Amino acid sequence: MSVNCCPDFLRTHCSRRTLLKVGALGGWFTQSQLFEAEAAQPAARATARSVILLFQFGGPSHLDTFDPKPEAPPEIRGEFASIPTSVAGRVICEHLPRLAQLADKYALVRSVHHSSSSHNPGAYVALCGRESPINIVTLNASANDFPHPGSVVDYLAPGPRGVPTSVSLPTMIADGPFRTPGEFAGFLGKKHDPLWILKDPNEAGFAVEELHLPTGVEVARLDSRRDTLQQLGRLSQLSEQFAEVQGLTEYQQRAIDLVTSPATQRALRIDDETPAVRDRYGRNTYGQSVLLARRLIEAGVRFVTVYYSRGIGGWDTHRANFSTLKESRLPQTDVALSALLEDLQQRGLLESTLVYWTGDFGRTPKINNEAGRDHWPACGTVLMAGGGIQGGREYGSSDATGAYPADRPATPGDITATVFHALGLDPETLIYDQLRRPMPISNGKVLRELLG
Repeated sequence: MSVNCCPDFLRTHCSRRTLLKVGALGGWFTQSQLFEAEAAQPAARATARSVILLFQFGGPSHLDTFDPKPEAPPEIRGEFASIPTSVAGRVICEHLPRLAQLADKYALVRSVHHSSSSHNPGAYVALCGRESPINIVTLNASANDFPHPGSVVDYLAPGPRGVPTSVSLPTMIADGPFRTPGEFAGFLGKKHDPLWILKDPNEAGFAVEELHLPTGVEVARLDSRRDTLQQLGRLSQLSEQFAEVQGLTEYQQRAIDLVTSPATQRALRIDDETPAVRDRYGRNTYGQSVLLARRLIEAGVRFVTVYYSRGIGGWDTHRANFSTLKESRLPQTDVALSALLEDLQQRGLLESTLVYWTGDFGRTPKINNEAGRDHWPACGTVLMAGGGIQGGREYGSSDATGAYPADRPATPGDITATVFHALGLDPETLIYDQLRRPMPISNGKVLRELLG
């Protein structure tokens, strides 16, 4: 077989996984031909155009949200009662009444498990579907990390010009001294980092100054600055020699595009919403962030991540689990998530927008001595809706105490594989780390039972 015929042969006869195996042989074809053949592989039929990821940092208790155990003893069952939902036989926590009425709009994966029991590695695997070999809470983000799924989308299937492909808000999970891995583009480079909106959309006069023109600066001057940057980039040997500098230059270029984008500016004007709509999402940081996520999706953003992080409370309920959840976390989740699902459906966007709600891990079945629950990666629940996910369905189940998967165990990698599949991206699509080593965008399996 000649080198010249390899790409054509691969296009028609080889899967992405085969490409990875054959590429390791070396000598049959060049790396550029491998890239060409990989790019030519047909994409899966997309059921979603965009994604909203609601990430509950700290680890939400599955037993006190979407997988209650009403028949378990009190030390496991806890203080909350269960209520029926719009799906026959399904019960959820009594403090989620609006979501109980919408149970036919979302699916539950009640058997998600992994082995990372500390927050940062737990968040990393939950976000990216890849476990870190180091299970310590001080695990720090690095340029070698596997990228956030929004960064993968930005790399493989970016959105329209003038709007960012991926946006994260309203806080980072941790902003010093350690930054949580999985929130950034990792080895794909800084230019594929999400656009961060680190402002509280619930504050009066909310505005993102970084995306507004300074006083006296006109678009013509920005165009001139753009030309100057391009000329300097061509002259600079650094931009050719160092990928990181190249990434920063492209990041500057993207910032200029965004600062002059009417679509982005309109999306951020949350005050354009009526008071009634804003009230439906909840007048708090989380609720208004979820509303802003909907507006960004409408503007063409493909992937929005809303972090319910420790910066706005978080879900790390080692103490006073039940009072904390009852007073804030559960009502805020119930109001914001139900408003989002209803709003997306009313606007004709639910079919094309995949929403998923997850966190670092579940929490211990047994209540501790401080009325709290501790970290428990052995079992948890992920909620998924829209974008081809069939409402009312369930995948897997936990045992009688919520300790371990009892049926069809799933991993965070299976969740990311399903999300990518819904977006029309084959989970076996190869991306390359800084050492040019190929790896698939997900090592999980698509949960096809949840898809229509």
